[in-house]
Amino acid sequence: MAADPGLFGPSSVTWQAHSDPMMWVAGVRALYLQALHPRAVRGVLQNSDFRKDAWGRLMRTANFVGTLTYGTTEAAEKAGARVRRIHSMLRAADPDTGERYPVDEPELLLWVHCAEIDSYLHVLRCSGFPLTDAQADRYIRENRIGAALVGLDPERVPADRAELAAYFEKVRPELAAGPEALEVDDFLRRPPIHPLLLPARALLWRHVAGLAYAALPPYAHELYGRTAPGPATVTRRLRRTGFLLRRVPARLRWKLPPQHILRAMARLGPDARPAPHKVGR
Repeated sequence: MAADPGLFGPSSVTWQAHSDPMMWVAGVRALYLQALHPRAVRGVLQNSDFRKDAWGRLMRTANFVGTLTYGTTEAAEKAGARVRRIHSMLRAADPDTGERYPVDEPELLLWVHCAEIDSYLHVLRCSGFPLTDAQADRYIRENRIGAALVGLDPERVPADRAELAAYFEKVRPELAAGPEALEVDDFLRRPPIHPLLLPARALLWRHVAGLAYAALPPYAHELYGRTAPGPATVTRRLRRTGFLLRRVPARLRWKLPPQHILRAMARLGPDARPAPHKVGR
């Protein structure tokens, strides 16, 4: 029997794009953007010890994306079922009205999904990952699979750049930088770490978080109340960072846990190795 390529497979844009090291910057941008939806960010902060386990949460999110992209179909479906099961048990409360609501409301799941996909796509393209407009549309369309796994109707999920832009235009009036968003902002700027790692936070993390924040859309900077460089400057910084990170050998980067890509290559063979030049094939 042929090995299972999973939900996407090596012929997908997603398979190639998600192997890029700039996904880490994109993931932090997604956190900044997601925190601007008051109902969504309350669901996170009221149901988890974000400050004490933020790194664990970030790694679990990365593991989930890696499983959906490079894991077997069974592994991806199990990961999705686990997320749906956890979400179904959680509630959040609006401090102003006292309303309690489920964190798996379709509108909230859709916001989280769109903020992630927009962040991944924006950071990758601006940092020099080669994607045409048609390939970017294909990437958005492919990832409706992941949206379905967390409980969304894929037909309600944007399928291309135009639909994604229209979605953000529609949802913008609901966004605000409330106390919860500012708490996320403060954490991302100064995450608590061991004192011995403070120099690394100053040298490395400050650059990653600052670049992720700068890459947000202008309306997000206005809501957070912090300025950012102009788009041309941000693009230059993204390209420079992307150039440096992509100089690190892929095999070395992929050895970091949880090694989804290496396991996928072992399962499917060396031709499954992701690379930017394979996107157009």
